[in-house]
Amino acid sequence: MAAVAALVAGVPAPASAIARGDDVPDGKYPFAVKITDIGIPTPDGGRRDSSCSAGLISPHWLLTAGHCFRDVNNKRVSKVVAIRTFATVGRADLTGDDGQEADIIAVKQAGVADVALAKLDRAITGITPLKLGTRAPAVGTSVRLTGFGFTDESDKELPDRMQTGTFRVTSVSKAEIGMTGTAPHKNTSACEHDSGGPYFTEAKNGVVTVVGVVSHGPSCPHTGADAAGRTDNLVPWIKSVVGKDLVPSASPKPSLPAKAKPTPSAAVKAAPAPEPASVTRSMLPWAGAAVAVGGVVAVALRPRRKRRSRHRRL
Repeated sequence: MAAVAALVAGVPAPASAIARGDDVPDGKYPFAVKITDIGIPTPDGGRRDSSCSAGLISPHWLLTAGHCFRDVNNKRVSKVVAIRTFATVGRADLTGDDGQEADIIAVKQAGVADVALAKLDRAITGITPLKLGTRAPAVGTSVRLTGFGFTDESDKELPDRMQTGTFRVTSVSKAEIGMTGTAPHKNTSACEHDSGGPYFTEAKNGVVTVVGVVSHGPSCPHTGADAAGRTDNLVPWIKSVVGKDLVPSASPKPSLPAKAKPTPSAAVKAAPAPEPASVTRSMLPWAGAAVAVGGVVAVALRPRRKRRSRHRRL
């Protein structure tokens, strides 16, 4: 759940979506996820709604921020706290009907880092999940962020379309990575409800590798760094939770047909031997494994919110 609205006094508020970013076109970054919470309990006995961002890492599991799942005492918990929490996957335009939806049924907290895993009640298919990075990104590395949060700290409504921007790694510690916006503007930054959104690298061959998730930072938009929950050093833990679901079995490749043997030509007196019959080989299509993701119809929440403190959760 991205920015959790009402917070206990003295605790930084979660941040919003990507400020001064770009609209994501339909079909782009289908692994990006919006988590929607309906009916989160509040300290006064009431209920509120909220949302977060996330990334699909296997058919049944999402990678997101740990603070997206907190109890009424503002403590991170390994469980769903809202009446209903669901994920919308593969839908850049939340007013459309593409992509998939699934309910979140379980949560696992990483511990020290502001990182959590959320389990879906059904497999997401047809979407290739993010690859897990196993090394910390070097300072200066360019990464991309996707999110479903506000585009400005003064916003009253969440955008209908996913936002994106590029960032530069400015620092790396045991639990966090500093990320500073570079494009489309120097003050492109994570905002409220971007919490849990994946920061990832993009290889020339199309492979996208997650290196961290949105955690906290100043009010948006701003120049300077936001903090991401580091994930590369959590890979052993992630694998212990996700298990075989992390790497779906590849589809078997079709077996190659036996090569036809040419029939020897008979010798003909006073005439050259005929050429052996040519053998035709079929060009078999490459059989690749496609990873799918189950999505959920995202409901754009339009929470009213108060001005946040300078340092807060994203």
